Amino acid sequence: MGSPSTAAPVLRPSLYNAGMTEPPLRPGVPQQLDEHVTRIVAPNGGPMTGPGTNTYLVGTDELVVIDPGPDDGAHMQALLRASAGRAMRWILCTHTHIDHAPGASRLREITGVRIAAMTAPLTDHDFNLVPDKVLAPDEVIHCGGVSLRAVHTPGHASNHVCFLLSSNGMLFTGDHIMQGSTVVIWPPDGNMRAYLDSLHRLLDLDIRTLAPGHGYLIHSPQAEVQRLIRHRLRREQKVRQAVLDAGKLGVTLETLLPNAYDDVPDVLYRMAARSLQAHLDKLVEDGDLYRRIDSYFAS
Repeated sequence: MGSPSTAAPVLRPSLYNAGMTEPPLRPGVPQQLDEHVTRIVAPNGGPMTGPGTNTYLVGTDELVVIDPGPDDGAHMQALLRASAGRAMRWILCTHTHIDHAPGASRLREITGVRIAAMTAPLTDHDFNLVPDKVLAPDEVIHCGGVSLRAVHTPGHASNHVCFLLSSNGMLFTGDHIMQGSTVVIWPPDGNMRAYLDSLHRLLDLDIRTLAPGHGYLIHSPQAEVQRLIRHRLRREQKVRQAVLDAGKLGVTLETLLPNAYDDVPDVLYRMAARSLQAHLDKLVEDGDLYRRIDSYFAS
């Protein structure tokens, strides 16, 4: 992408939140979301990342960096400029996928700031992050007058963590919740049952705004979490019914995919197949289906 414009962005309605306005998401352009939070979008936009990965600077005199994104020199320089001489104290990673975490190691090399994240027993990518601090569930990171609680939300990834900012109820969701889209659940590290459980867990928290890893803020967090739960359960029922309809012949993942994901463009089928596998795995665990070689049958 070319250099972002320095002109003042024109406010437009949020693509997701009716009646809300936010500046367009432009790589490298800092956007002040409130007195404690600044968002900078990485230049890695695409079909799976939307406008790009959101990196958040949280704090006032001292900063926490959440999800430094890809290992991209221009993005690192944008983060340093946005810090405006304020000291970075922590680098937090919601999970160790390649569009969220490789920049952490680069930023640590530049600044000497420590990385805190959960480690993952499995990975989908050729990437391994070694944190200075391994986060425990519900651990609180204090920095310069702000406090961030690590909420373990496995499902998209086994080591996925959301961070809840106590001062304003903003939850930094990484890839647990994306704005305007659903996330891929990619076995074996991704797990559909864990994902649904993690969504239900959020309903018990005092969350006022969702700050996703991709896209705009979501200002109706409870409604959005409930919408995602309903969406996944409807998809599960669609998968279950398609296998029932196949009867004694059974069905493979490949033949099931166009029926179970007939609302998804076929260009996204490769990723949809990952989530379909996660749905099938859960239905087998639930005893609704069984697998014989590569075919699935109703129990």
